[in-house]
Amino acid sequence: MISTVIAYVSRGYKELRGEIFVLPSRTVVVIFCLMLFLVPVITGNPHYLSILTLTCIFAIFAASWDLLSGFTGQMNFGHAAFFGVAAYTAALLNVYIGLPPWLTIPIGAIAAVLVSLILGVPCLRLRGIYLAFGTLAFPLIIKDIIPAIPGAGGTLGVQGIKAIVPISSSPVIEYYIAAALMVVLGFIMWKITDSKTGLIFHAIREDEVTVRASGINTTRYKLLAFCLSGFFAGIAGGLYVHLIGVASPDAVFTLTLSFQAIIWAVFGGIATIYGAIAGVFILYSLYSLPEYLSFNISELRMLLVAVIVLLVLFFMPEGLITWIRDKTEKTCPRCKLQNVAWRKTCRVCRVELD
Repeated sequence: MISTVIAYVSRGYKELRGEIFVLPSRTVVVIFCLMLFLVPVITGNPHYLSILTLTCIFAIFAASWDLLSGFTGQMNFGHAAFFGVAAYTAALLNVYIGLPPWLTIPIGAIAAVLVSLILGVPCLRLRGIYLAFGTLAFPLIIKDIIPAIPGAGGTLGVQGIKAIVPISSSPVIEYYIAAALMVVLGFIMWKITDSKTGLIFHAIREDEVTVRASGINTTRYKLLAFCLSGFFAGIAGGLYVHLIGVASPDAVFTLTLSFQAIIWAVFGGIATIYGAIAGVFILYSLYSLPEYLSFNISELRMLLVAVIVLLVLFFMPEGLITWIRDKTEKTCPRCKLQNVAWRKTCRVCRVELD
């Protein structure tokens, strides 16, 4: 029995050493995940945990935008529509029917998928800036329709939404739920983009005409990207309303939310998934944490974030995380595997690296 356990541990260590710790980016991701789950041990401050819980939720939201716009090039300025529809669906089902969060959140995500189909079918006939403005109008329309729906709470929204975990220690448990979902969903989105489907998404962004000429139904794949993006954004929306307890049009359908997702993803690096997640953890934390600090920069936090974003975009136009990855890693010209920047030969095929 002990020898079996030792064998599995040894095998796991070899895989970690040969596949994970061999690259700086993968090592940082593992350390980040470990630190993420150690935060409640380091600090039990409910304010900090609330900020980090919202950060995890918005990280899912920003990564879902990157999955659609970053990889397929279908610029979506109305991503808050998916977030808001799922939020309201989860809120109404919880308040009026009494469904628990573990049912309302996935149902809300399915509702977001249906909305993404409704939005995607007409908008995919548009290109470039026309597509962007077409998607921009959608959350504005829903924001004006929602208050007129009976039972939707008017402009004040739906209130009395039950928390994910209605017990005294819920901040810690809610944080762990949000962090675990962020890690799992982020990994799923990354695996999608690393698959054949993700390769087609990337090809559509680079040259859709050539992809269509090769016999691939680009419309179907773009609709698939809309649906996947809507689903993950819907999960984030459902988590959000169960955390704050209110679903109002001004909170979940605001254009600010859509543009924040774009800023987060572009800041970290589009078409990466992990860049969008890192962008949220850097920018949202910088913006929110000063509220609970004794420094005098609380009133200047918006200016601080804006300056950081401008500096990064000016000196690192491909995004902060992408820039760091390119400085620490390089791709083998033969097998296309990533290697640390200071290696002279590829770690697999031994080809000399530039």
